[in-house]
Amino acid sequence: MDLRQLEIIRAIADTGSFTAAGEKLHVSQSAISRQILLLEEELGEAVFHRIGRRIRITPAGESLLQLSHRVFQDLQDTVAAISDRQESLHGTMRLVGGMTVCLYVFPSLLAEVRRTHPNLDLKISVGSAERSIAMLRSGAGDLGLVTLPVEAADLVSVPVLEEELLLVTYPSHPLARKRQILPTDLDKQLFVLFETGSITRRLVDEFFTRERIDVDIVMETENVEIIKAMVRCGLGISIIPWQAVAADVRSRQLFCSRIAGHPLHRQTGWLYPKMSRLPRTVAEVIGVFERIRPRFEDAVKGPA
Repeated sequence: MDLRQLEIIRAIADTGSFTAAGEKLHVSQSAISRQILLLEEELGEAVFHRIGRRIRITPAGESLLQLSHRVFQDLQDTVAAISDRQESLHGTMRLVGGMTVCLYVFPSLLAEVRRTHPNLDLKISVGSAERSIAMLRSGAGDLGLVTLPVEAADLVSVPVLEEELLLVTYPSHPLARKRQILPTDLDKQLFVLFETGSITRRLVDEFFTRERIDVDIVMETENVEIIKAMVRCGLGISIIPWQAVAADVRSRQLFCSRIAGHPLHRQTGWLYPKMSRLPRTVAEVIGVFERIRPRFEDAVKGPA
């Protein structure tokens, strides 16, 4: 059995006759018949039944037809992948992500992508996980970097970073003077938190419920820079990712601490539509991220 015979089976199945298959493949009807005869002798099974002028495929022929579909699809994908690697990336790449990702991950990632692929037009959209998911499903986004988990059968999620979440206060807050902060220390405190419905907020709320902490939420926002500004002004305290607050802690504008015995983490990962073949633009951006991933892993680790 060879590729030519599989191609002939497809042509016969598509056209419904040996003669039409020959015309499609630009060979004689006798050549088509000869190849099918050789194949049937090799298999010891009929591939087609001839009923007058009509052709009916047999179960053995149907199995070979499905094989031919897989083989030629694999060939097409392989040739396309080879061609892709030989060509410079062009077109538009649409990335979606949350506020923290857009502030602390995308700038250096996209600078590296642009350096590697200068002809690729990069478009960024910022929004909640729900908005990012909706954009990916509608085709308005190609690739998202969002907080996980995301339960969606039509999307693929790939965890890439685990971020530590820390308690953040202004430096003169009473909690900043404590050597160890316990869950009970947070009871009745004023909090500025991420918006209700976000995955990070859900993690924080679950912690409050588990430890029976009663807090007064004075403000909700998806913008981590606004959260930090409110904390600096003394409006409340918060729980946010370390990478978002590291520079402020080093400059002594904010104070951060772990909650004793209760480490909090969130996962960030890629999200993209499930498909038979990942577009090269998506694969390339993920590949660039993997090359510079150590710098992000260092950035999300909490203080020693």
